Amino acid sequence: MASGFSYTGGPSRCFAYWQEFSKCYAKTDNPSECRAQSEDYFECLHHTKEIERAKTVKAQFIKKAEHEATEGRKAGDILADGVIVGLGLIGKEGGDGHPK
Repeated sequence: MASGFSYTGGPSRCFAYWQEFSKCYAKTDNPSECRAQSEDYFECLHHTKEIERAKTVKAQFIKKAEHEATEGRKAGDILADGVIVGLGLIGKEGGDGHPK
């Protein structure tokens, strides 16, 4: 257990969680009743749930960005070529409005 003091001399970031866990553990005959306080304290120390959530959010963001990029390219290709032009029925027009 840490001393409860941070590097700057004040209370540590997880000291309040330690106090809650310690208070619960001292009062109960069944230590499993303090599981929630224990999980809160360990989460404060190690950030395991926070890191897992961050990884999930990042993976979803990357998946969404890749999907939008592929959909954007598809839509861009369709808009650039045009449906009729893509079939070869009408030639592509140049900047002056005439077919190439």
